[in-house]
Amino acid sequence: MTHDDATPLAQENSTLPTTSGPLRTIQVGATRYTLLGTAHVSAESADDVRRLIDSGHFDAVAIELCDARHHSMDNPDAMGEQDLFQVFKQGKAGMVAASLALGAFQQRIAEQSGIQPGAEMRAAVEECRTRNLPLLLVDRDVGITLKRIYRNVPWWQRFSLFSGLIGSVLSRQDVSKEDIEKLKEGDMLEATFSEFAAESEALYSPLIRERDRYMALRLAEEAPPGRYQNVLVVLGAGHLKGTGEHLETPLPDNPTVERESLEATPPPSKLWKAAPWLITALVITGFVVGFSRNTDLGWQLVIEWFLINGILSGGATIAALAHPVTVIATFFAAPLTSLNPTIGAGFVATGVELYMRKPKVRDFSTLRHDVTQLKGWWKNRVSRTLLVFILATLGSAVGTWVAGFRIAGALFGSGAA
Repeated sequence: MTHDDATPLAQENSTLPTTSGPLRTIQVGATRYTLLGTAHVSAESADDVRRLIDSGHFDAVAIELCDARHHSMDNPDAMGEQDLFQVFKQGKAGMVAASLALGAFQQRIAEQSGIQPGAEMRAAVEECRTRNLPLLLVDRDVGITLKRIYRNVPWWQRFSLFSGLIGSVLSRQDVSKEDIEKLKEGDMLEATFSEFAAESEALYSPLIRERDRYMALRLAEEAPPGRYQNVLVVLGAGHLKGTGEHLETPLPDNPTVERESLEATPPPSKLWKAAPWLITALVITGFVVGFSRNTDLGWQLVIEWFLINGILSGGATIAALAHPVTVIATFFAAPLTSLNPTIGAGFVATGVELYMRKPKVRDFSTLRHDVTQLKGWWKNRVSRTLLVFILATLGSAVGTWVAGFRIAGALFGSGAA
């Protein structure tokens, strides 16, 4: 067991049970914070948590979980309680898909190692419930972290980053020993992105540094000096140093303001928001110019726009094994939605797919298991609907660019009239 020897409480803490993970004790006013660094794939870490809580030294426990992950832990079938149509309408499909992919990664680790990642967090939740101790959730919502990563990295790296996330989770059946070792030092997000984070400050900051600061601020809100005497803080060993340093440094008198700033998602640039409307204006202008030159040329441009958008977006839904009615609806909708930035082809495809193949109770109950295998994403109606949305959206985007360049070529190419 290790302690922060710089604190005068190291002697007093010698009465605590021996732990396999590092301990760091920080005194702030009348409150003593004992930070336990854990390995997220380790039965020993779960035992450490139980022994420390059972010792009776602590009157509150804080853990590296957010509300969403805590709810998912308590209710594994929480996805079944959501209105899927609203999920897509609110633009959360990508985040849900990423969360499922991370969950699949986690499940395969559990099957290989025999240890459920996050067992120490479960142990803390169970012990607090048994002993009626306050449980403080101090980590930032995983969806917010993913969004801030997305906004923080340059736009040209975004696709490779998230395709790498999904690909690394789905491309192999066995998780390497190296990945499992990384989880023993950090957490699920760190292990997944560690290859990128080591080389990218833009990624490292929202993934690790911001969360260290965020957890310290949450502790200042939920367990300010004087509210509790002894707080056990259970967090991954990779966060022990950073979070501890923030606690040792005077925090703001009103930590809520800074904490909320770390939850905000930077808005897209004005140019990025205007791009869809600009593309629509350029395409319609192309049609007008085409008809003004030659009626046949105008109709040629319209037909090519319709076919390219329809085939690429509708074909993408075929790749997702969508219902035939969904494929047909997407084929006809994509050319029109591409000219209307307020609604996307993926949204139309999803609505039709949910109407034709509404997920059943068993789809939600087997979702976590099904997505651990690549074929399971097509087998389960919930995950397949996500694929329909994502692929239809990508197909429509590609179709818009391809058809747009075709129109530009027909109007301004060497063979233009």
